[in-house]
Amino acid sequence: MCRRARQPCRHSVRQHPPRQARRGGAIAAGRQRRDKEDNDHGQRMSRATRRPENPMAKRLSVTLMTNEYPPNVYGGAGVHVDYLSRALAKLMDVEVRCFGEERPPASNGFAVRAYRPWDLVTRCGDKRLAKALSPLSTDLAMVSDPVTADVVHCHTWYTFMAGFYAKELYGKPLVTTIHSLEPLRPWKEEQLGPAYKLSRWMERTGVLASDRVIAVSKGMKDDILKCYTIPEDRIRVIHNGIDPDEYKPTPGNDARRRYGIGDDYVLFVGRMSRQKGIVHLLDAVAHLPEDTQVVLCAGAPDTEEIEREVVERAEGKRNVVLIREMVPKDRLIELYTNARVFCCPSVYEPFGIINLEAMACETPVVASAVGGIPEVVVDGETGFLVRPGDPEALAKAINTLLANPELARSFGKAGRRRVEAQFSWDSIARQTRDLYAELVASGQAGCE
Repeated sequence: MCRRARQPCRHSVRQHPPRQARRGGAIAAGRQRRDKEDNDHGQRMSRATRRPENPMAKRLSVTLMTNEYPPNVYGGAGVHVDYLSRALAKLMDVEVRCFGEERPPASNGFAVRAYRPWDLVTRCGDKRLAKALSPLSTDLAMVSDPVTADVVHCHTWYTFMAGFYAKELYGKPLVTTIHSLEPLRPWKEEQLGPAYKLSRWMERTGVLASDRVIAVSKGMKDDILKCYTIPEDRIRVIHNGIDPDEYKPTPGNDARRRYGIGDDYVLFVGRMSRQKGIVHLLDAVAHLPEDTQVVLCAGAPDTEEIEREVVERAEGKRNVVLIREMVPKDRLIELYTNARVFCCPSVYEPFGIINLEAMACETPVVASAVGGIPEVVVDGETGFLVRPGDPEALAKAINTLLANPELARSFGKAGRRRVEAQFSWDSIARQTRDLYAELVASGQAGCE
């Protein structure tokens, strides 16, 4: 059923001049009354012919809803919201609502509110159930505070129900950004158990209720249309971005000394997750030179089982360095800069912001030809693309770059140029703000 937001009634009240107490002033009062009526008529005609306000020029406001927000960022979605919120704040009023502990206001002044799950939910017997029930309860808390912004914009399934509730309770248009799709990540059942059905339902409910859906790549748009029945014109492709002034070649040895890393190494950055293909890179190690280290910056395991598997396999290989902590950004940029090759072996990757980070640091990339990665990494120009889940293909591409330093250097330079030309956050914020303005100007919510 299509619900239309109720518009407030506007009643025009005609004001009459006070009755003159003295008869001698009747003529003057009549003249004043006629002059006032003529003036009122002119104002009404002016209002009738005045152009409506251009929403593109109006300073809009948005409430961003997210699970991850600094300092608690463990994946690409958290990085996305961090930089997008700051870039949007240059153009419009921004409020962030996130999961977790209270945060101070952002450095450029916009409000950041944090919400926690119900204690009772976190104490449920099956911990896997809590991984979906806790976000659901946090979503309810998120909308307990009034939502007054022009638009609500939710990131990942964790907050989609908060967006759904905000739309129903406060009549706000809803935008969702799809960073990954639950139906295409069946390994999540290992992580969530029966709650995987709930996470899929939460995502589906949010997507179908959305007035606009942002896909982070063209590949993601295609996947959304395969998974959900929504009009194609409701989906907009807006890529992830990067700050090239922050992510840039930064020589140094502090991080390498800290973690015991030599001069020649291949770098991986990502969660311990089957989605990220870390086990395929570990399988490829046997085909790489023994004097080349493989450095795995791999924190935030999806499950205890995948963590145990990765740790056991890494410990059995002399040239693998496993860093299980979340590496601070300054050290990570140094590791990107000094790596001979960056490897992204994901089996599912809607965009892959880590590839942009490596390219910005002039590091050549070997990545899986999956999802949105081919929209970032240009095969044979900024790196090599290989079949997903193929350790031998990974090793062959990595070895080609290790054996050809000049080719690797040219790929790195080309990657930096591509980042600067196409993936700045200021550009992405403008596209996002224009989408909000278009939605507000339309004056209607999507109908289901």
